[in-house]
Amino acid sequence: MITVVTGANAYALQAAVKARIGEFIAQHGDMGLERLDGDEAGVDRIGEALSSLPFLTTKKLVVLRGAAANKQFAEKAPELLAGIPETTDVLLVEPKLDKRTAYYKFLQKNADFVVCDDLDESGLSRWLVQYAKDQGASLSAADARYLVQRAGTNQQLLAGEIDKLALYDLSITRQAIDALVEPVPQTTIFELLEAAFGGNQKRAMDIYAQQRAARVEPQQIMAMVAWQLHVLAIVKTAGRRDPADIARQARLNPFVVRKAAATVRSMPLARLKSLIGQAVQLDTDMKSTAINADDALQHFVLTIADR
Repeated sequence: MITVVTGANAYALQAAVKARIGEFIAQHGDMGLERLDGDEAGVDRIGEALSSLPFLTTKKLVVLRGAAANKQFAEKAPELLAGIPETTDVLLVEPKLDKRTAYYKFLQKNADFVVCDDLDESGLSRWLVQYAKDQGASLSAADARYLVQRAGTNQQLLAGEIDKLALYDLSITRQAIDALVEPVPQTTIFELLEAAFGGNQKRAMDIYAQQRAARVEPQQIMAMVAWQLHVLAIVKTAGRRDPADIARQARLNPFVVRKAAATVRSMPLARLKSLIGQAVQLDTDMKSTAINADDALQHFVLTIADR
């Protein structure tokens, strides 16, 4: 049996691989487990691992990571994989696969796929509630959403935050999240822009001041503002397309796309273009002239809020 684990969600991908290996070891022991780095191992070595019979066990599992990057293997993969013995299972770990290749087309017809896509806000919230439960803690759905909004969408980071919060108190509350979880810069800058676009100058400037107090330099803030404006432009120009489609095509997290969509829904495209132009000019000036970056960036934020 050939199983392919693929997708952009690194945390889910590693969890799926770990689970499959765990199942195999529980049934057959670790004598039949063989791991190879497909990018480094030669074709002959991979072929040997795939074709050889298990030793001192009835079943063998070959875990092959990143083999798509090995051009020689990818070309011979249909031949090598078609000839594996019934006593051998193959687990291919391929975060990215080129659907145009013969390798992918062979796998599509002959393998089972486990696709690990990024989760949207609802999916992350449900996962957080369950993950907290698995750690012996409790977390409400509303507080799970709040944690996502505060800490971002990286599942590995979120898992670490739950572990930390559970050590503090098994009953995880919003108050504990505020006390123990630092908001990620991208999330904070989005809140800054959200406040500015909503005309809330005080809120926007308070967030800016918090970032500077945390020793985040104006150049770093500018880079994050530019990225957020880039996301807003992608979502705005996509029109009424489904957020999931936008996220997939632009390789963005669905949660990020949905938040951006809510922000730009009523914003004229001409205004967004103007702000992007101003941001580009400001970024250029900050890098090439002796302007006061702090004052210039605060002025830009106030310009957004002034409407």
